[in-house]
Amino acid sequence: MFREYLEKLRLQLSLDLNCDPEDFRAKENIVTVSAANEGRRRYCPDRPFLQMATLGGNTVISANECLTDFLRGFVRDTEGRRLFEYKKMAELDAELRRYGFRIAPTHHMFLPCRDVRAEADCDVRWFLDSEIDPFYGDPRFPNAICYPEKCPERPDRIVAAAEDGETIMGMAGCSEDAPHWQQIGIDVLPAYRSRGLGSYLVTLVKNRILEMGDVPFYGAAAANIHSQNIALHSGFRPAWVETEAVPER
Repeated sequence: MFREYLEKLRLQLSLDLNCDPEDFRAKENIVTVSAANEGRRRYCPDRPFLQMATLGGNTVISANECLTDFLRGFVRDTEGRRLFEYKKMAELDAELRRYGFRIAPTHHMFLPCRDVRAEADCDVRWFLDSEIDPFYGDPRFPNAICYPEKCPERPDRIVAAAEDGETIMGMAGCSEDAPHWQQIGIDVLPAYRSRGLGSYLVTLVKNRILEMGDVPFYGAAAANIHSQNIALHSGFRPAWVETEAVPER
């Protein structure tokens, strides 16, 4: 299963980073000029100022032309994975700030690797597409759903809500970040944590996405061990690491 999704990942990242899928098998690091390719994951409305990703070997960086000369020196004689270490990230951040940008935190990304059966003793209610609308603006679920005014290019598709009577205990949802690429997020309310609800709901949504024939994926911050464990328990495994430039606030 994992190898199949890894091949799909290379194709998707080639759209995101304006490169060839085989660039992620190269020994050397690759620098490309960014582009607003059709079918990319849309985390900004225009072409990205900088994006970079590694599958654990080399690193591919796609960026605005003004960064090309700097980046060629930045990646030279450095293992791809080491470009994500603090010293190199600080160097890159300093260059980005010259243009009004900064480096975002790294995202550790997961793809499905095994079948997991979801088992729990609670009621679950499903919401699809426009049925999710009433939850927008609810501060309890910042990870499970993407508020449309912030992410109009990444519509929410599926939500699974675990209920204790009339009370929602937790919610997992997915946004379609690119055609047929569904990113899963999870929120469990504090009073209901440490019961396995997070893994249960993520597994439910993951299995629903697989039944649709789409690709489920999951992201977590480097230090969010709890979130990473949910991914592992739900049948995901680490697949790639990525970051991007974001405007300075």
